[in-house]
Amino acid sequence: MMDKSPEVIVVGAGAAGLMAAATAAERGRQTLLIEKNRKLGVKILMSGGTRCNLTHDTDWQGIANAFGKQQGRFLKFALASFDPDQVIMFFNGRGVTTKREDTGKIFPMSDKALHVRDALVEHALAAGAEIINETAITGIEKSTSGFKLFSEQQTFECQSLIVTIGGQSYPGCGTTGDGYAWLEGLGHSIETPCPALTPVRIGDDWVKQLSGMTMPDVKIEVASDRKLATQDRNDYRGSFLFTHTGCSGPAPMNVSRSVTHPENNFPKQLVCDWIPDVHAESLKELLAEETRQQGSRQLISWLSELVPRRLAESICETHQVSPEVRMAELNKQKRSMVLNGLKQSQMQIKGTLGFAKAEVTAGGVALGEVNQKTMASKLVPGLFLAGEILDIDGPIGGYNFQAAFSTGRLAGQNA
Repeated sequence: MMDKSPEVIVVGAGAAGLMAAATAAERGRQTLLIEKNRKLGVKILMSGGTRCNLTHDTDWQGIANAFGKQQGRFLKFALASFDPDQVIMFFNGRGVTTKREDTGKIFPMSDKALHVRDALVEHALAAGAEIINETAITGIEKSTSGFKLFSEQQTFECQSLIVTIGGQSYPGCGTTGDGYAWLEGLGHSIETPCPALTPVRIGDDWVKQLSGMTMPDVKIEVASDRKLATQDRNDYRGSFLFTHTGCSGPAPMNVSRSVTHPENNFPKQLVCDWIPDVHAESLKELLAEETRQQGSRQLISWLSELVPRRLAESICETHQVSPEVRMAELNKQKRSMVLNGLKQSQMQIKGTLGFAKAEVTAGGVALGEVNQKTMASKLVPGLFLAGEILDIDGPIGGYNFQAAFSTGRLAGQNA
């Protein structure tokens, strides 16, 4: 144990917290990292199917752009200071070699998130940080000399405080939103937390009947008769998985933030383009040509060349078109309905699976209250914030871990 109160305390031993603690300790600051769980980096260990997608194969601008205008603008300094190449070099230098998958995702060569977590922990300890676990902070107060932190076991004091406690996603990991009340008590504003990167619930029975089927490349959009409060990341192109409750996979999960946003609490639809590589007009011409060439061919035969047969049958059923109808027998109205079923298939959104299945939290500490060049609070001297406690949430693909590493490092450099 330290023989005197630490200069810096970091609360939350996730990706941002471990990086922040190591960086502060490397500067010679007496640093204490406090974690409520028995295990450190629980969310790291379970991420990416226990493989941990630690960043993405792009530059810092590519990461910033993926977060959208407001969040990307806030993150640009942190990302430029510690970009994807530097993250890869950091882990390579600590024995965790990496690999790039076709999607651009960067994983440890071993496919083991444990190796990522262990490298971060070992780095923090080697830098001189002290880590204590199974210690839940229950409250924080500003003091004349810095901060007081309370737990059931003891009271801690420090000059500088870095809060990296995360949001509310995967509450089983210990991320139960504790930090919001502390920070509100210190004067910060909290943008309403809501689940992001979570599966979407669909009301249509035909969707649930396709449970288990994966479409590798689908373009989807959250649509409504009303204007969506979320002005970016309402659409996405990627893999789509039908589930017994609706849909999951990168495409639906990446637009789920638009579904859960509190200001979008009105009827919404998921509009799916099942064959995004084929333009609508080209598809119309293909159908017309097929009708001229093989008028006696059944519609289901042609559709099954474009999409899986089960989906083709569902398109026919939902648009009340017989799958056995001959191509030449399709009238103009039926042809239009079939084309819409391929390019603008609509599902009624009923919600999401919430925080329990969310990979990240949208919302958190308002970005305007944090100095983007230091991660210091603009309201509370000595307070620093990093990672998911902030109002930042990126798409699937390693973007959120990159933001955690970059903001954590920046906070550790300045605390």
